Amino acid sequence: MKSNILSTILIAFTALLVCETTLYAQATSYSEVMEEKLKTEEISLNILAQSVARFSFRDDNFRGGRTFGLGAARVGLSGTLDSRFTYMVQTELTNNPSILDLQMGYIFSDDFRIIAGQMRPFFSADLRYDPGSTDMIDRPLLVNSLLNTREIGVAAVGESGDMKYRFAIYNGNGRAASNSDNKFLYMLQIGYEAEQDEGVWEFAVNAGLNTTENEAVGNTGQVSEGDRLMYGFFVDYDSDSFFGTAEFMQSKFDLALSGLEQTINSMYATIGNKVTDKDELLLRWERLTFDINDAERDLVTLGWNHYPAPFVQVQINLLGQFQDGEDQFGAAANFQFRF
Repeated sequence: MKSNILSTILIAFTALLVCETTLYAQATSYSEVMEEKLKTEEISLNILAQSVARFSFRDDNFRGGRTFGLGAARVGLSGTLDSRFTYMVQTELTNNPSILDLQMGYIFSDDFRIIAGQMRPFFSADLRYDPGSTDMIDRPLLVNSLLNTREIGVAAVGESGDMKYRFAIYNGNGRAASNSDNKFLYMLQIGYEAEQDEGVWEFAVNAGLNTTENEAVGNTGQVSEGDRLMYGFFVDYDSDSFFGTAEFMQSKFDLALSGLEQTINSMYATIGNKVTDKDELLLRWERLTFDINDAERDLVTLGWNHYPAPFVQVQINLLGQFQDGEDQFGAAANFQFRF
Protein backbone atom coordinates (compact mmCIF):
# COMPACT_ATOMS: atom_id res chain seq x y z
CA MET A 1 0.00 0.00 0.00
CA LYS A 2 2.76 2.41 0.98
CA SER A 3 4.64 1.40 -2.17
CA ASN A 4 1.62 2.28 -4.33
CA ILE A 5 1.25 5.64 -2.61
CA LEU A 6 4.93 6.42 -3.06
CA SER A 7 4.77 5.40 -6.73
CA THR A 8 1.75 7.62 -7.28
CA ILE A 9 3.48 10.57 -5.62
CA LEU A 10 6.64 9.99 -7.68
CA ILE A 11 4.67 9.75 -10.94
CA ALA A 12 2.71 12.91 -10.08
CA PHE A 13 5.89 14.76 -9.17
CA THR A 14 7.60 13.66 -12.40
CA ALA A 15 4.56 14.66 -14.47
CA LEU A 16 4.47 18.05 -12.75
CA LEU A 17 8.19 18.57 -13.40
CA VAL A 18 7.85 17.62 -17.08
CA CYS A 19 4.80 19.87 -17.43
CA GLU A 20 6.60 22.81 -15.84
CA THR A 21 9.66 22.28 -18.06
CA THR A 22 7.48 22.08 -21.18
CA LEU A 23 5.52 25.18 -20.22
CA TYR A 24 8.71 27.08 -19.51
CA ALA A 25 10.15 26.09 -22.88
CA GLN A 26 6.94 27.22 -24.56
CA ALA A 27 6.97 30.46 -22.59
CA THR A 28 10.53 31.12 -23.71
CA SER A 29 9.50 30.56 -27.32
CA TYR A 30 6.45 32.77 -26.91
CA SER A 31 8.55 35.47 -25.25
CA GLU A 32 10.86 35.62 -28.24
CA VAL A 33 7.88 35.89 -30.59
CA MET A 34 6.28 38.61 -28.46
CA GLU A 35 9.47 40.66 -28.40
CA GLU A 36 9.97 40.23 -32.13
CA LYS A 37 6.42 41.35 -32.97
CA LEU A 38 5.75 43.94 -30.27
CA LYS A 39 9.14 45.55 -29.75
CA THR A 40 10.55 47.13 -32.89
CA GLU A 41 12.62 50.25 -33.46
CA GLU A 42 9.61 52.23 -34.68
CA ILE A 43 7.10 51.13 -32.03
CA SER A 44 7.56 49.20 -28.81
CA LEU A 45 4.78 48.14 -26.45
CA ASN A 46 5.62 48.35 -22.73
CA ILE A 47 3.46 46.83 -19.98
CA LEU A 48 3.94 46.77 -16.22
CA ALA A 49 1.43 45.21 -13.82
CA GLN A 50 2.10 44.76 -10.10
CA SER A 51 0.12 43.23 -7.24
CA VAL A 52 1.53 44.15 -3.82
CA ALA A 53 0.89 42.87 -0.29
CA ARG A 54 2.13 44.64 2.85
CA PHE A 55 2.14 43.52 6.46
CA SER A 56 3.23 45.55 9.48
CA PHE A 57 4.22 43.36 12.39
CA ARG A 58 2.30 45.73 14.67
CA ASP A 59 -1.18 47.06 14.04
CA ASP A 60 -0.02 50.41 12.63
CA ASN A 61 0.58 52.09 9.27
CA PHE A 62 4.28 51.28 8.95
CA ARG A 63 5.13 51.22 5.22
CA GLY A 64 1.46 50.93 4.28
CA GLY A 65 0.17 48.92 7.25
CA ARG A 66 -1.57 45.64 6.53
CA THR A 67 -3.11 45.58 3.10
CA PHE A 68 -3.39 44.06 -0.34
CA GLY A 69 -3.15 46.55 -3.16
CA LEU A 70 -2.00 47.38 -6.63
CA GLY A 71 1.45 48.64 -7.43
CA ALA A 72 2.18 50.14 -10.82
CA ALA A 73 -0.26 49.37 -13.63
CA ARG A 74 1.19 50.96 -16.76
CA VAL A 75 0.92 50.70 -20.51
CA GLY A 76 3.20 52.63 -22.81
CA LEU A 77 4.47 53.02 -26.35
CA SER A 78 7.92 54.19 -27.38
CA GLY A 79 10.11 54.18 -30.45
CA THR A 80 12.39 55.96 -32.88
CA LEU A 81 11.25 57.26 -36.26
CA ASP A 82 13.55 57.92 -39.21
CA SER A 83 16.45 57.04 -36.87
CA ARG A 84 16.19 60.58 -35.45
CA PHE A 85 12.88 61.35 -33.77
CA THR A 86 12.08 59.59 -30.50
CA TYR A 87 8.82 59.43 -28.58
CA MET A 88 7.44 57.86 -25.44
CA VAL A 89 3.99 57.91 -23.89
CA GLN A 90 3.10 55.94 -20.75
CA THR A 91 -0.14 55.88 -18.81
CA GLU A 92 -0.75 55.00 -15.16
CA LEU A 93 -4.02 53.07 -14.81
CA THR A 94 -4.41 52.71 -11.03
CA ASN A 95 -6.64 55.02 -8.96
CA ASN A 96 -6.87 58.16 -11.10
CA PRO A 97 -5.72 57.16 -14.61
CA SER A 98 -3.29 59.70 -16.01
CA ILE A 99 -0.40 60.26 -18.39
CA LEU A 100 2.79 59.45 -16.50
CA ASP A 101 5.40 60.03 -19.22
CA LEU A 102 5.07 62.02 -22.41
CA GLN A 103 8.34 62.67 -24.21
CA MET A 104 9.53 63.73 -27.63
CA GLY A 105 13.16 63.85 -28.63
CA TYR A 106 15.69 64.33 -31.39
CA ILE A 107 18.92 62.39 -31.87
CA PHE A 108 21.64 64.70 -33.19
CA SER A 109 24.27 61.95 -33.13
CA ASP A 110 25.13 58.71 -31.37
CA ASP A 111 26.56 60.84 -28.56
CA PHE A 112 23.98 63.60 -28.14
CA ARG A 113 20.19 63.95 -28.00
CA ILE A 114 17.49 66.29 -26.70
CA ILE A 115 14.36 65.16 -24.82
CA ALA A 116 11.35 67.34 -24.03
CA GLY A 117 8.18 66.62 -22.08
CA GLN A 118 7.25 64.91 -18.81
CA MET A 119 9.96 62.54 -17.58
CA ARG A 120 11.85 61.11 -14.62
CA PRO A 121 14.45 63.76 -13.72
CA PHE A 122 18.08 62.93 -14.42
CA PHE A 123 19.43 63.04 -10.88
CA SER A 124 19.23 60.01 -8.59
CA ALA A 125 20.70 56.60 -9.45
CA ASP A 126 17.43 54.88 -8.56
CA LEU A 127 15.35 57.12 -10.86
CA ARG A 128 17.13 55.67 -13.88
CA TYR A 129 14.79 52.68 -13.62
CA ASP A 130 11.05 52.13 -13.74
CA PRO A 131 9.36 50.43 -10.74
CA GLY A 132 9.46 47.09 -12.54
CA SER A 133 13.25 46.94 -12.55
CA THR A 134 14.23 48.51 -9.21
CA ASP A 135 16.20 46.42 -6.70
CA MET A 136 13.55 46.60 -3.97
CA ILE A 137 9.77 46.96 -4.03
CA ASP A 138 9.93 50.59 -2.85
CA ARG A 139 12.32 53.29 -3.97
CA PRO A 140 14.83 54.57 -1.38
CA LEU A 141 13.77 57.25 1.10
CA LEU A 142 16.16 59.60 -0.72
CA VAL A 143 14.01 59.68 -3.87
CA ASN A 144 10.60 60.31 -2.35
CA SER A 145 11.92 62.74 0.28
CA LEU A 146 14.03 65.02 -1.92
CA LEU A 147 12.71 64.64 -5.47
CA ASN A 148 9.57 64.55 -7.56
CA THR A 149 9.50 61.33 -9.55
CA ARG A 150 8.36 63.29 -12.62
CA GLU A 151 9.22 66.76 -13.91
CA ILE A 152 8.20 68.66 -17.05
CA GLY A 153 10.90 70.35 -19.12
CA VAL A 154 13.75 69.74 -21.54
CA ALA A 155 16.97 67.74 -21.09
CA ALA A 156 20.21 67.39 -23.04
CA VAL A 157 21.76 63.91 -22.83
CA GLY A 158 25.24 63.22 -24.14
CA GLU A 159 28.44 61.30 -23.75
CA SER A 160 32.07 61.58 -24.76
CA GLY A 161 33.97 58.34 -24.50
CA ASP A 162 33.41 57.01 -20.99
CA MET A 163 32.09 60.37 -19.75
CA LYS A 164 28.32 61.00 -19.57
CA TYR A 165 26.46 64.21 -18.90
CA ARG A 166 22.85 65.29 -18.40
CA PHE A 167 21.64 68.88 -18.19
CA ALA A 168 17.96 69.69 -17.69
CA ILE A 169 15.63 72.62 -17.07
CA TYR A 170 12.26 71.76 -15.53
CA ASN A 171 9.28 73.69 -14.22
CA GLY A 172 10.18 72.45 -10.75
CA ASN A 173 6.68 71.60 -9.54
CA GLY A 174 6.39 67.94 -10.50
CA ARG A 175 3.53 66.85 -12.71
CA ALA A 176 1.66 70.14 -12.53
CA ALA A 177 0.40 71.08 -15.98
CA SER A 178 2.09 74.49 -16.03
CA ASN A 179 4.77 76.56 -14.34
CA SER A 180 3.29 78.10 -11.19
CA ASP A 181 5.62 81.09 -10.80
CA ASN A 182 7.76 81.36 -13.96
CA LYS A 183 10.80 79.98 -12.11
CA PHE A 184 12.72 76.82 -12.95
CA LEU A 185 14.55 73.79 -11.59
CA TYR A 186 18.06 73.33 -13.02
CA MET A 187 19.80 69.94 -12.82
CA LEU A 188 23.23 68.74 -13.90
CA GLN A 189 24.71 65.24 -13.76
CA ILE A 190 28.22 64.28 -14.83
CA GLY A 191 29.18 60.62 -14.81
CA TYR A 192 31.94 58.21 -15.75
CA GLU A 193 31.70 54.53 -16.68
CA ALA A 194 34.60 52.10 -16.30
CA GLU A 195 34.45 48.56 -17.67
CA GLN A 196 36.63 45.86 -16.12
CA ASP A 197 36.91 42.13 -16.59
CA GLU A 198 34.97 41.56 -13.37
CA GLY A 199 32.18 44.09 -13.99
CA VAL A 200 31.15 47.66 -14.76
CA TRP A 201 31.59 50.68 -12.46
CA GLU A 202 29.61 53.89 -12.84
CA PHE A 203 30.27 57.11 -10.95
CA ALA A 204 28.24 60.33 -11.09
CA VAL A 205 27.93 63.67 -9.31
CA ASN A 206 24.68 65.67 -9.24
CA ALA A 207 23.86 69.32 -8.63
CA GLY A 208 20.49 71.05 -8.74
CA LEU A 209 18.85 74.36 -7.93
CA ASN A 210 15.09 74.72 -7.69
CA THR A 211 14.10 78.40 -7.75
CA THR A 212 10.38 77.57 -7.54
CA GLU A 213 8.73 79.37 -4.63
CA ASN A 214 6.65 77.56 -1.98
CA GLU A 215 7.64 74.17 -3.36
CA ALA A 216 6.66 71.01 -1.48
CA VAL A 217 9.82 69.04 -0.68
CA GLY A 218 9.08 65.48 -1.72
CA ASN A 219 6.78 63.69 0.71
CA THR A 220 8.36 65.26 3.83
CA GLY A 221 5.45 67.65 4.40
CA GLN A 222 7.89 70.56 4.39
CA VAL A 223 7.80 73.55 2.03
CA SER A 224 10.72 75.53 0.59
CA GLU A 225 10.23 79.29 0.47
CA GLY A 226 12.50 79.84 -2.52
CA ASP A 227 15.85 78.63 -3.80
CA ARG A 228 16.46 74.99 -2.84
CA LEU A 229 19.95 73.60 -3.40
CA MET A 230 20.55 69.89 -4.01
CA TYR A 231 23.80 68.04 -4.59
CA GLY A 232 25.17 64.54 -4.21
CA PHE A 233 26.84 61.58 -5.87
CA PHE A 234 26.38 57.88 -6.50
CA VAL A 235 28.50 54.81 -7.26
CA ASP A 236 27.07 51.79 -9.06
CA TYR A 237 28.60 48.36 -9.72
CA ASP A 238 27.31 45.40 -11.73
CA SER A 239 28.85 42.02 -12.56
CA ASP A 240 27.76 38.48 -13.30
CA SER A 241 27.62 37.68 -9.59
CA PHE A 242 27.47 40.86 -7.51
CA PHE A 243 25.89 44.28 -7.87
CA GLY A 244 25.35 47.32 -5.70
CA THR A 245 24.67 51.04 -5.46
CA ALA A 246 25.62 53.71 -2.92
CA GLU A 247 24.23 57.23 -3.06
CA PHE A 248 24.27 60.41 -1.01
CA MET A 249 22.22 63.58 -1.44
CA GLN A 250 21.87 66.78 0.55
CA SER A 251 19.32 69.56 0.19
CA LYS A 252 19.34 73.04 1.78
CA PHE A 253 16.44 75.49 1.78
CA ASP A 254 14.61 78.11 3.82
CA LEU A 255 11.76 76.38 5.60
CA ALA A 256 8.50 78.21 4.88
CA LEU A 257 6.91 80.17 7.75
CA SER A 258 9.82 79.48 10.10
CA GLY A 259 12.68 81.80 9.17
CA LEU A 260 15.04 78.81 9.56
CA GLU A 261 17.31 77.03 7.10
CA GLN A 262 16.60 73.34 6.83
CA THR A 263 19.16 70.76 5.74
CA ILE A 264 18.06 67.26 4.74
CA ASN A 265 20.64 64.50 4.31
CA SER A 266 19.78 61.19 2.73
CA MET A 267 21.90 58.21 1.81
CA TYR A 268 21.58 54.53 1.05
CA ALA A 269 23.69 51.54 0.07
CA THR A 270 22.46 48.38 -1.65
CA ILE A 271 24.42 45.17 -2.18
CA GLY A 272 23.15 42.14 -4.04
CA ASN A 273 24.23 38.67 -5.10
CA LYS A 274 22.93 36.78 -8.13
CA VAL A 275 22.86 33.40 -6.42
CA THR A 276 21.30 31.61 -9.43
CA ASP A 277 20.07 32.55 -12.89
CA LYS A 278 16.64 33.14 -11.37
CA ASP A 279 17.38 34.39 -7.85
CA GLU A 280 18.93 37.46 -6.23
CA LEU A 281 19.53 38.21 -2.56
CA LEU A 282 19.80 41.87 -1.50
CA LEU A 283 20.45 44.08 1.49
CA ARG A 284 19.80 47.83 1.63
CA TRP A 285 20.52 50.30 4.43
CA GLU A 286 19.32 53.89 4.22
CA ARG A 287 19.27 56.98 6.42
CA LEU A 288 17.28 60.21 6.35
CA THR A 289 18.12 63.12 8.68
CA PHE A 290 16.69 66.61 9.27
CA ASP A 291 18.81 69.30 10.91
CA ILE A 292 15.80 71.06 12.45
CA ASN A 293 14.62 68.98 15.43
CA ASP A 294 17.56 66.57 14.83
CA ALA A 295 15.16 63.98 13.41
CA GLU A 296 16.76 60.76 12.12
CA ARG A 297 15.40 57.67 10.43
CA ASP A 298 17.19 54.43 9.51
CA LEU A 299 15.62 51.75 7.34
CA VAL A 300 17.05 48.30 6.65
CA THR A 301 15.58 46.06 3.94
CA LEU A 302 16.34 42.41 3.15
CA GLY A 303 15.21 41.36 -0.31
CA TRP A 304 14.75 38.28 -2.46
CA ASN A 305 14.02 38.61 -6.18
CA HIS A 306 12.89 35.55 -8.14
CA TYR A 307 12.36 35.31 -11.90
CA PRO A 308 10.30 32.14 -12.52
CA ALA A 309 9.54 32.83 -16.19
CA PRO A 310 10.13 35.47 -18.87
CA PHE A 311 8.49 38.81 -17.99
CA VAL A 312 7.49 37.53 -14.50
CA GLN A 313 9.10 38.50 -11.19
CA VAL A 314 8.39 37.86 -7.51
CA GLN A 315 9.88 40.13 -4.82
CA ILE A 316 9.89 39.58 -1.07
CA ASN A 317 11.13 42.32 1.30
CA LEU A 318 11.63 42.27 5.08
CA LEU A 319 11.89 45.77 6.58
CA GLY A 320 13.04 47.28 9.85
CA GLN A 321 12.84 51.01 10.65
CA PHE A 322 14.62 52.65 13.58
CA GLN A 323 13.50 56.18 14.42
CA ASP A 324 13.69 58.15 17.68
CA GLY A 325 13.89 54.99 19.76
CA GLU A 326 10.77 53.49 18.16
CA ASP A 327 11.49 50.36 16.13
CA GLN A 328 9.04 49.13 13.50
CA PHE A 329 9.14 45.98 11.41
CA GLY A 330 7.19 44.69 8.44
CA ALA A 331 7.18 42.70 5.21
CA ALA A 332 6.11 43.29 1.63
CA ALA A 333 5.62 41.13 -1.45
CA ASN A 334 5.27 42.05 -5.09
CA PHE A 335 4.11 39.81 -7.96
CA GLN A 336 4.60 41.49 -11.32
CA PHE A 337 4.48 41.17 -15.08
CA ARG A 338 6.85 43.42 -17.01
CA PHE A 339 7.12 43.44 -20.80
